[in-house]
Amino acid sequence: MQTPPDRHEYPAHWEADVVLRDGGTARIRPIAADDADRLVSFYEQVSAESKYYRFFAPYPRLSAKDVHRFTHHDFVDRVGLAATVGGEFIATVRYDRIAADGRPASAPADEAEVAFLVQDAHQGRGVASALLEHVAAVARERGIRRFAAEVLPANTKMIKVFTDAGYQQKRSFEDGVVRLEFDLEPTDRSLAVQRAREQRAEARSVARLLAPGSVAVVGAGRTPGGVGRSILENLREAGFTGRLYAVNGALQEKELAGVPAHRSMRDIGEPVDLAVIAVPAGRVPEAVAECGEHGVQGLVVVSAGYAESGPEGRERQRELVRQARTYGMRLIGPNAFGVINTSPRTRLNASLAPQMPRTGRIGLFAQSGAIGIALLSRLHRRGGGVTGVTGVSTFVSSGNRADVSGNDVLQYWYDDPDTDVALMYLESIGNPRKFTRLARRTAAAKPLVVVQGARHGGAAPQGHAVRATRLPHATVSALLRQAGVIRVDTITELVDAGLLLARQPLPAGPRVAILGNSESLGLLTYDACLAQGLRPLPPRDLTTGASAEDFRAALAHALADDACDAVVVTAIPAVGERSAADAALAEALRSASAAAPAKPVLVVHVELGGLAEALSAAASTAPAGGTTPDGTTRTGTTPDGIASAAGPAQRSAAVLPEAENAEAGSAVPGSAEVDSRLIPAYPAAERAVRALAEAVKYGQWRQEAADPGRVPEYEDIDEKGAAEQIGRLLVDGEGGTTADTGQTQPGAAVPTTDPGPVADALTLGPDDTCALLARYGIDVRRALPAPTPGEAAAAAKNLGYPVALKTTAPHLRHRADLGGVRLDLADEEQLRRAYAELTSLFGEPGELRPVVQAMAPRGVDTVVRAVIDPAAGAVLSFGLAGAASELLGDTAHRLIPVTDRDAASLVRSIRTAPLLFGWRGSAPADVAALEELLLRLSRLVDDHPEVVSVSLEPVVVAPRGLSVLGASVRLAPPPARDDLGPRTLPVY
Repeated sequence: MQTPPDRHEYPAHWEADVVLRDGGTARIRPIAADDADRLVSFYEQVSAESKYYRFFAPYPRLSAKDVHRFTHHDFVDRVGLAATVGGEFIATVRYDRIAADGRPASAPADEAEVAFLVQDAHQGRGVASALLEHVAAVARERGIRRFAAEVLPANTKMIKVFTDAGYQQKRSFEDGVVRLEFDLEPTDRSLAVQRAREQRAEARSVARLLAPGSVAVVGAGRTPGGVGRSILENLREAGFTGRLYAVNGALQEKELAGVPAHRSMRDIGEPVDLAVIAVPAGRVPEAVAECGEHGVQGLVVVSAGYAESGPEGRERQRELVRQARTYGMRLIGPNAFGVINTSPRTRLNASLAPQMPRTGRIGLFAQSGAIGIALLSRLHRRGGGVTGVTGVSTFVSSGNRADVSGNDVLQYWYDDPDTDVALMYLESIGNPRKFTRLARRTAAAKPLVVVQGARHGGAAPQGHAVRATRLPHATVSALLRQAGVIRVDTITELVDAGLLLARQPLPAGPRVAILGNSESLGLLTYDACLAQGLRPLPPRDLTTGASAEDFRAALAHALADDACDAVVVTAIPAVGERSAADAALAEALRSASAAAPAKPVLVVHVELGGLAEALSAAASTAPAGGTTPDGTTRTGTTPDGIASAAGPAQRSAAVLPEAENAEAGSAVPGSAEVDSRLIPAYPAAERAVRALAEAVKYGQWRQEAADPGRVPEYEDIDEKGAAEQIGRLLVDGEGGTTADTGQTQPGAAVPTTDPGPVADALTLGPDDTCALLARYGIDVRRALPAPTPGEAAAAAKNLGYPVALKTTAPHLRHRADLGGVRLDLADEEQLRRAYAELTSLFGEPGELRPVVQAMAPRGVDTVVRAVIDPAAGAVLSFGLAGAASELLGDTAHRLIPVTDRDAASLVRSIRTAPLLFGWRGSAPADVAALEELLLRLSRLVDDHPEVVSVSLEPVVVAPRGLSVLGASVRLAPPPARDDLGPRTLPVY
């Protein structure tokens, strides 16, 4: 059945950039009528074999009728998508809606036939898999629930595309053709496949930027000191192992700074993998075009003058990204400081850092060039010296983060064998849902330490286009911690925590032994441990006369104690000749620590530079051998080329920079016969203990992450009925109310403009609110309107005494402290008296909106909320009602969906949790019922993204059971879920 070609306008929202399997990019977009010439050109470049597989017969060329058919779509029943590079088609896919008999059809038919064609030169790049994800999403949007495809048995590549996608399938064979049918509803397996492909593709795209075989610096000038010339010299002096070129249109020379020079990318007779662009912003488009036409794989743009300079610059930045992606290139920057890879296989310093950092096993990511400069300069200045710095594996400064972001770098670090600890300085998070997902996976394998800048400024820095979040910083921080991120507040803390995690094992628990030659320093350390929630043992004072052997024996004894999980050694300088004593003490500590490699050791020193230097004297700058957190084995060498052995499996064998002069040091033994791990040294007890506390929390998270729990299935949940009710309410827009469970106001929907997760959402009335929650097993106690004393008495009689009388006016709701609630009214006389008191104190009933509600068993008043944040996603929050949560901010948060373990930890993570567990002799509350309520609410919001906000307040948790006394629900059309849709690159 034919449909008018103008049935639907061109769906621009289907356009998307994607990363392919090899790390290159392509653009997916609908095929339109003006694509006829592109389609013909594309088809001419397809082999006869591929054409045969597509049409089941020799089909050398497309007829005019074919071209018209394949370029004219109604975008509902007939849809065609193309993958393009450089504006030209490299692959196409189309679907046609069909009826049960296989003939063309329209809705409500929910099946379609799908077919692909990929240019031979681009087969094997994952183009068809990406197209399948996108055309499936388009089909679901248009009401199609099932695809059918007919494939020749010899076309094994296309059969594999379908079978590997993870959808539930049926396969049949008839008349020499394989027929595949599969539902388009995402499954756990299809999502897992999609995310695995996403990780491989994005990691590969970053690898092409960090490990190129050849680099061209566009804009390298004759005069030393310029940006381009500096980067060229940095690349050369770092010993880049690939081919290096200088490009500048003004050059007449054939060589610049010992590097082959060309006036244009076109003049380079060999492939170029990476181009560093250092020309004025106005000349960048020309440079990008030359790079794209030459086949360059990736760009680092250090040029400024983009989004950081204002609206015009922002548009210039968007055009830069569009242009780069058109040619299949990924982009770091603009306004970037550069990238570094210290691997001996690459030796890449495509940055403004004048000297190559020392090789190590940490990855650094900084959005801010200034912070990147500071970190790298300290790495170089202190490398192998007092601070014990040994270097990094890779460094990325993303600048304005227009394309490659922290998410992409996390994908790369996740399975990078040269990186064991990841440090990130973030000023904004473009896709928090994805970042949280990737952080959780990365943190399960290696530590991820994050410091977030601009967290109190209320807006992203200039140049960073991100979605605004309505969540306070404390909530965002809690959600990151839930994902295993080690969240710190300063660069100093970033380095302190990373230094400990780099070469010390994770502590098994919070018990800390303290020993040293200063009683006062030991007491300071003890107090710091208590302040950080650790469980310190009484400090052991070795007295100021303690020798190196005394320290060794005391440390060995502490490490052998089963009641100790970590040891902090405090030391003050000896009087007289120090260097020999410092060296002896360092060797003593190293020896004792090596004998017990399963527990971390930290040193707190006061003005003891000699000890710090001795602790770091043999610091290795090569990847250490041993076992990584995921259990794989590696080997490495010391600076002298001697093989070194690593420690226990849980140790992260990375080496971290320090942030300031005369700060922490670290030690590696001078021989390979013993365990080689650095002992971090800190100039203040508070800093050492803070780092240890972060390691303890991370270790506990790792243990819990091994068993994250499950999302329970409740047989009484009516998911289908809830979906139908939500759909009907959104269509009808009825049931609006201005009170939680109060009176329904005249009119239909009540769009709210109050600050919240979604503007203009539909707030449900009390009946619809109770009905929807009841479908998920959440019962709300009825509150009947009482506009007059007589109606209040009638309502009380209906509910049964005793009852509560309360106002639901916005300024009095949930404010029992203001006197707007009367409890335990035993009969009509008490009810009428209370009614008169309320109206005399606060105003007329029309203003107060009084309601009558049956009394609930006494218990602990709590509040439970769920909200869809535009940036962070669905969040479940819990706290005690009243001052605890509102004044003190004692509220805990978890990302939805919540598991049973999440629910249990959510209840116990607030500071006032003891009130639920029998504090000071009170009856313990029914925490199990509370946890079940949290799980049911999580299911409701997770199952129905149209539910953008739910508030249950108060929830009275009694010794047996609980009562939900107030509830409000808001609905809105479901927001875009970019973390669950087909793979796409973000557009900032």
